[in-house]
Amino acid sequence: MTAIQEERTTDDLRALAEQAGRDLEDASALEILQWAVDTFGKRFCVTSSMEDAVVAHLASRVLKGVDVVFLDTGYHFEETIGTRDAVEAVMDVNVITLSPTRTVAEQDAEFGPKLHDRDPDLCCKMRKVEPLERGLKDYLAWATGLRRDESPTRANTPVVGWDEKRQKVKVSPIARWTQDDVDAYVTEHGVLTNPLLMDGYASVGCAPCTRRVLDGEDARAGRWAGRSKTECGLHG
Repeated sequence: MTAIQEERTTDDLRALAEQAGRDLEDASALEILQWAVDTFGKRFCVTSSMEDAVVAHLASRVLKGVDVVFLDTGYHFEETIGTRDAVEAVMDVNVITLSPTRTVAEQDAEFGPKLHDRDPDLCCKMRKVEPLERGLKDYLAWATGLRRDESPTRANTPVVGWDEKRQKVKVSPIARWTQDDVDAYVTEHGVLTNPLLMDGYASVGCAPCTRRVLDGEDARAGRWAGRSKTECGLHG
């Protein structure tokens, strides 16, 4: 199968995504990614928060040198930047780092310090959402590491769906996986993971807005703890 033609309309892409979501619901992660690569070719990319490199590793088995997009918000843990650098060094992928239009210092000067405490939605919009939308401009489809078991807000994540906000096909090849599945894959293939996952963090985001999780909490409980906010805006 060859990659889709440029003249595909938005309606065509939406229908394609919805049909693939149904057809591939029971497919393996590699089969889902193979469909994405066959369908979109180089206009497909993987996004990674560098919590782990599982989806990047899976995609590299299907397409050597696959683009892996990383958002450098300026607020990451050192361990997260280190994971990105290690992934770039040892995996057969092309890491693309996106940055916000404002540095942290410039944002502080314009909006005041610690905007993440006062208006986390605006902070996420400027440091995550806008850079990603800019970075995905030339792609037709993007892959994420979303899993249904991570939190109630992600329970209905399709393996392939339509990203209405960005008008792109959104692929979540490990949506049906559990944490045990992720751990087994990491062990079997020696996949790089963020060291913070071994230090009580179940989900790794920006340092000011991430804490360790407590026993019995879901994986996303350590993100924006004490707030009603559960997503940064990239996925909801």
